[in-house]
Amino acid sequence: MRKLMWFTIGFAAACGICAWLWEIPGLLWITLGLALIGAGLLIAFRKIPGVKKAAVLILGAAVGFGWFGPYSAFYLNTATLLDGETVEITAQCSDYGYATDYGTAVDVAVYLDGKTYRARLYFNGDPELEPGDYIRGSFRLRITTPGGAEDATYHQGKGIFLLGYQAEDASLAKGAGLPWYLYPAKLRQQIVSLIEGCFPADTAGFGKALLLGDRTDIDYETNTAFKVSGIMHIIAVSGLHVSILFGLIHTLTFRKRALTALLGIPVLLLFAAVAGFSPSVTRACIMQSLMMLAMLFDREYDPPTELAFSALVMLAANPLVITSVSFQLSVGAMAGIFLFYGRINTGMTGKLGCGPKDRFVKLKRWFSGSVSVTLSAISLTTPLAAYHFGAVSLVGVLTNLLTLWAVNLIFYGIMLVCALGALAPAAGSVLAGVISWLIRYVLTTAKLLGKFPLAAVYTRSVYIVIWLVFVYLLLAVFLFSKKRRPATLLCCGLLGLCLALAASWLEPLTDDCRVTVLDVGQGQSIILQSEGKAYLVDCGGSYDQDAADLAAETLMSQGVFRLDGVILTHYDRDHSGGLPYLLTRIPADTLFMPDAADEAGAGEVLEALTDGDTIRVRDDLCLTYSGTELTIFGPAASNSDNESSLAVLFRAGNCDILITGDRSGFGERMLLRQMELPQLEILVAGHHGAKSSTCEELLQATRPAVVAISVGRNAYGHPAEELLARLEEYGCLVYRTDLDGNLIFRR
Repeated sequence: MRKLMWFTIGFAAACGICAWLWEIPGLLWITLGLALIGAGLLIAFRKIPGVKKAAVLILGAAVGFGWFGPYSAFYLNTATLLDGETVEITAQCSDYGYATDYGTAVDVAVYLDGKTYRARLYFNGDPELEPGDYIRGSFRLRITTPGGAEDATYHQGKGIFLLGYQAEDASLAKGAGLPWYLYPAKLRQQIVSLIEGCFPADTAGFGKALLLGDRTDIDYETNTAFKVSGIMHIIAVSGLHVSILFGLIHTLTFRKRALTALLGIPVLLLFAAVAGFSPSVTRACIMQSLMMLAMLFDREYDPPTELAFSALVMLAANPLVITSVSFQLSVGAMAGIFLFYGRINTGMTGKLGCGPKDRFVKLKRWFSGSVSVTLSAISLTTPLAAYHFGAVSLVGVLTNLLTLWAVNLIFYGIMLVCALGALAPAAGSVLAGVISWLIRYVLTTAKLLGKFPLAAVYTRSVYIVIWLVFVYLLLAVFLFSKKRRPATLLCCGLLGLCLALAASWLEPLTDDCRVTVLDVGQGQSIILQSEGKAYLVDCGGSYDQDAADLAAETLMSQGVFRLDGVILTHYDRDHSGGLPYLLTRIPADTLFMPDAADEAGAGEVLEALTDGDTIRVRDDLCLTYSGTELTIFGPAASNSDNESSLAVLFRAGNCDILITGDRSGFGERMLLRQMELPQLEILVAGHHGAKSSTCEELLQATRPAVVAISVGRNAYGHPAEELLARLEEYGCLVYRTDLDGNLIFRR
């Protein structure tokens, strides 16, 4: 049976390669697949130890290549051809509509060229959309897979291959009745209503996230706390939740095999449907169902084989599920448990002395089992988390140990609350009030541990990446050694971490001047550092929370846990949107904002969040410390969004940097009248490279050696060709965040 495991590894590897090298024609994959089948068959006849496993692995890769090619060519090709086109479509809602920053969105089944695709449609208004409703209208379509006009998105891993944006009026027709296959969506909505009706406002969001994976009401601070403290899996429905549910079913059926299977398999299928068939839940439900069938028919249950089978089924249904973070983490966690749990647990119980006469034997075994499960699970998921989230939690084992016992009780409690709430709302609310204290315990624990300066380390630092590679090399040596010394492994890992942190924190201090223009997409966020002080100019981008994460984690990876100041050039969202989130992670001594029109009230929100001083800048300010001078120029006009931008001149040693926000040529010329600007080493192009900014007069007066353009994908034509021509005329060396990523300038 283990041959299936090797076959699946090859199949998954082929799907991953195809997803990565998407633009190579599908015919090539078919040809390569046939060639690998031939090679695999030849190798299979070789009687060399271990070669048969390689043959099965290669055969799996060949089948994977052979499957991915036709899947792409014959199924996804129709969607690919419609990328960027405005098309009249007919679709059926598969869920309820929900509000977004850009209108209302709903998941649908759309019918194109005789094929059915899962898609997500965005409407300009706020229509009331329910499962079973039919939509007809014109939508601009965008594919979510690689090879399109825009970047691929996470939707492909969930089987959503099209995004549609309303182009004209769309008609809505109510369905005659709710089809049976859409009932889980209605049940999900009813459960959400019960949770919101029974639980207090501060715990209802966690309840929905734990039971259904609905994180819409989990705020940024809580979400960050869970990520940093290493228990994000609690609020992303996963194998943990399926195992808890199975434990309940097994208990209710008095551990009778037949009854457990007859009740458990349908219940797990319904649970997966209500949770939206997320990859992690689907994998767990398939494995748990296989285990129940093995119990029912008294057959051997081999977990690695069942993991391979569940992964193979999912990859066959959607080869692009290999790109799903949820799928990767779920499979990685289970593989780590199968590989290492037994060895770690045996070693720990031996060290703890869990003898039969020990009065604390149950407590010790619980401790050993909990720690062993966590360590074995993160053994393979840590590199994935570091790659996808840029963070490695150092307190994850402790947080899991302190909270998982409560999570089990909370999960059972929420289900009981929903049952009671449907029959007797008052009784459901009373029980929800009791369960809420456990929820608050979990939230408080995560937030407290997440606030520790070294609760996590971040791969924004190359030294942390090197340390992570070093740890896994040590682990490999440890596993292949005959004499294994866990204490030596731990000490070497800790010593490496200390060295990596020292290098990460000390390196910025060796620079007289350091300027980091962060790649936040279409927005701006710039870190100014010299002589141990750090100022942040703006924090906004294509996505507010992503901009905040990037800024916070870049700073923390350098040992900066409090800013000397934050300078907000103006209130546009692409400059200010990330600041409310950033300030929950990194406070600032002083917040500088323009004394200008602020229609959205962003300044008041920031004032309420900061624990330092707030200064509304109207006139020029000059801050000096040692050999550094930071000048903040007041708004050129108080009633214009762009011209109200503060400008910043940062002079450290022999390096001069100018930031003009979104000022146009008018605001830049006003700045030239205020003072005689020095010749610049670095100029941050105004308004993300708009043709109306970074005017010729400014270039003539300052002669910048380097121009940095903070820009992302946009519909404004930034950076403008006219601007790029001007910069070339003045001999400026140009760097762009959309092409070069984060820009770091050091002196």
